[in-house]
Amino acid sequence: MSTTKVWYITGASKGMGLSITKELLSKGHRVAATSRASNIFNQLGTYGDRFLALVVDLKSEQSIELSFNKTIEKFGRIDVIVNNAGYGLGGALEELSAAEMTENFEVNFFAAVRVIQKALPYLREQRSGNIINISSIAGFAPGLGWSMYCAAKFALSGLSEALANDLKPLGLHVTNVLPGWFRTNFAAPDSIAYNINQIEEYGYLREYHEKMNSMHGTQLGNPDLLAAVFLELISSKNPPVNLFLGSDAFNRAKNKIQQLNQEMSDWEALSLSTDFK
Repeated sequence: MSTTKVWYITGASKGMGLSITKELLSKGHRVAATSRASNIFNQLGTYGDRFLALVVDLKSEQSIELSFNKTIEKFGRIDVIVNNAGYGLGGALEELSAAEMTENFEVNFFAAVRVIQKALPYLREQRSGNIINISSIAGFAPGLGWSMYCAAKFALSGLSEALANDLKPLGLHVTNVLPGWFRTNFAAPDSIAYNINQIEEYGYLREYHEKMNSMHGTQLGNPDLLAAVFLELISSKNPPVNLFLGSDAFNRAKNKIQQLNQEMSDWEALSLSTDFK
């Protein structure tokens, strides 16, 4: 019995998605990879029948459904969904426009919702499969200056945890991956958007934006190691619901948990004060 799988990966034309796609193909897996551009995958054409390039508008249910139809037509099944597409949005909440906030949620959250909805009929019928949602450490322990991006990633993390409960009886596994900083182009201008409107009083937040821009090319995480992590996840009979990737994410999560435990302890009496006596 073959141990190779059929993977469907969004946002696969750059960054983590591209690294994962390349590594999986090199290990003999079959990959359906989505992008908004038609010619972005020319470099992967050498993998022949094991690779399917898909031009997909992740804001369109019809486009996503068509991409799954093409994947099934070519490979006969789908084993793993990787929701990787996303981008950062910097700015204070008061500075952000409705259009900026809506677009960020469309790509970072609702795109994953639409992909999962269209994938589930196939996964349900198989009674097997993995859904890997790539959130962010910012979706657990938020930093300064990224309020709406953090909110979108919190939403994706919450969805992942809820789905893990709902889908387990069907033999499906959901893992919420929360990476720290990986050496991809995520810190580059084409993966980050900033608020157009700027309010002087929030100038201190720009320091944190500059800090992130300055770390481009020096991040701790190696994206070429992600595929091996994902392969271990899908081979497990009981994969984790949440997986923090990178020492920076792991330590930041531990600090957040310690702070939360301390806060709960400090305010325990008030928390319990609302029960009927």
